[in-house]
Amino acid sequence: EDIQKKIEEYQLEIEDIIIVDAREEKEIVERYAQHYYNKRQRKGVTLFEARKLMRQRNYFGTMMVELGDADSIITGQTVKYSTGVKPLFEILGMDENVTRVAGMYIMLSKRGPMFFADTTISESPSADDIVKIAINVSDAVRRINLRPKIAMLSYSNFGSHKGETPTKMYEATKRLKEIDPNLVVDGEMQANFALDNELLEEVFPFSDLVNNRPNIFIFPDLAASNIAYKMLQGFGSAEAIGPLLIGLKKSAHVLQMGSSVREIVNMATMAAVDAQTRKEGN
Repeated sequence: EDIQKKIEEYQLEIEDIIIVDAREEKEIVERYAQHYYNKRQRKGVTLFEARKLMRQRNYFGTMMVELGDADSIITGQTVKYSTGVKPLFEILGMDENVTRVAGMYIMLSKRGPMFFADTTISESPSADDIVKIAINVSDAVRRINLRPKIAMLSYSNFGSHKGETPTKMYEATKRLKEIDPNLVVDGEMQANFALDNELLEEVFPFSDLVNNRPNIFIFPDLAASNIAYKMLQGFGSAEAIGPLLIGLKKSAHVLQMGSSVREIVNMATMAAVDAQTRKEGN
């Protein structure tokens, strides 16, 4: 009733909307609860708890995607990130070819789209984790018909400083090149060189990113990536779309709490593209 009133109030031209209220759909709730219980019964979940959870929007909506009643889910507007992402992991799980889920932001700037990862999931990833994150993000970028070109970021340039972080990013870069020799990737490097291709060519002409301006930026940890995208967003230097979850079996994404209408619309657009490309891929 509330939704219909809003449609009339704002004179929205929307037809054939399917509106589902989990509190009223007893048969659907029971079917979803049974499915969830079958997945989680050996992980401490009782049937009573499953029925209770399926009356919550996050769980109900995620189960809609799991069972094909919806193509994607967007959540997070009124809950903290960890609460929004939990049912996605429990119900959808990781894609068969993926061993690491990552959060990716698309930063829309004057220089074109920039893809930042991991911005939401891995607090202190290992070199192996970073390799997996970079591969997942590259696959996602290819799905929207862009060639992935990856800068592996650090506070060091090609061995100029020693330390755990530069070593980790160097090792990850080396492994990525071994896994896919055709992948354009280089590092470890500082962000200013990654962003300024002329400066990169002047100081480090040997870099594989010279004349291959990167569009993917892989950060060494969650603090660095989170701070970077929020500062760009705060300065008005780029519009942020995300975070998009990369590596789940199906299309599902968690907004920042309190996202604007524009951010929600952008996320919905990307979720639709994500769901469509997954269908086409199958």
